[in-house]
Amino acid sequence: MLAVVTGGAGFIGSHVVEALLARGDEVHVVDDLSSGKPERLPAEATLHRHDIREPLDALFGELAPETVFHLAAQADVRVSVERPDFDADVNVLGTIRVLEAARAKDAQIVFSSTGGAIYGECEAPADEEHRRRPLAPYGTSKLCGEEYLATYNRLHGTRHVTLRFGNVYGPRQDPHGEAGVVAIFFGLFASGGTPKIFGEGTQTRDYVYVGDVVAATLAAAGQDGGVFNVGTGIETSVLDLYDACRAVAASETRAEHAEARAGELQRSVLDPSRAERELGWRPRVSLDEGLRETWRSIAG
Repeated sequence: MLAVVTGGAGFIGSHVVEALLARGDEVHVVDDLSSGKPERLPAEATLHRHDIREPLDALFGELAPETVFHLAAQADVRVSVERPDFDADVNVLGTIRVLEAARAKDAQIVFSSTGGAIYGECEAPADEEHRRRPLAPYGTSKLCGEEYLATYNRLHGTRHVTLRFGNVYGPRQDPHGEAGVVAIFFGLFASGGTPKIFGEGTQTRDYVYVGDVVAATLAAAGQDGGVFNVGTGIETSVLDLYDACRAVAASETRAEHAEARAGELQRSVLDPSRAERELGWRPRVSLDEGLRETWRSIAG
């Protein structure tokens, strides 16, 4: 098929692009390169430098995509707190522009959303019906994007799909800015820096390998709508994650403890059973295996 990947020069997006090309699809990437890197893209992918805050009708009209994998986003929680208008402009209005351009060509959208930032605190693995209580504008803007997809499905009879990701990690994740903690730890190990653990380090997350996320993303295409968690159902504390990263990197570095960050979730874990039932997907890469692959990509 002909696929468009918004944010395709980013961490997750570039892996999606590779997987689509590997199965023989024609792939066009829409990315403004504000954080994406063109060197992540295979030569077979066509890059269109474009901001999703600008209209996409002409581009989609020319390309006539069958499926749009919408991964472009403002994903920095701190930026969303400091600049909620910018966060909403990208994640809400940008998503509406993607929806409108896709509707004109009858293209299906597979939308990347977030689990932890939408559900809030989890006493147990959260399923898709769990209460939604975002603690930052980022989570609210992604939830708003989800609701627009659902509205278009009801109003226009479209079949758009939402995927709520856990904490994604793996090769190509940038260890700077609002990066995942795995990339930060490994980046500091490689550069000789000292990692920080905020608070006691007992806060937990659901770490899911990028290769598994890509498999779920491709499995969602062609489905008849719906919302699906993409996680492992396993929560890992920051302390346990640090010990696992240090073992993989064979590092003797001890982390420094810093003051806990205000508003940080203490428990976040997703129930992926719906994705297994309806998409035939389940995570296949263990945390130890995924960490080894990630460290190998950094250490060379």
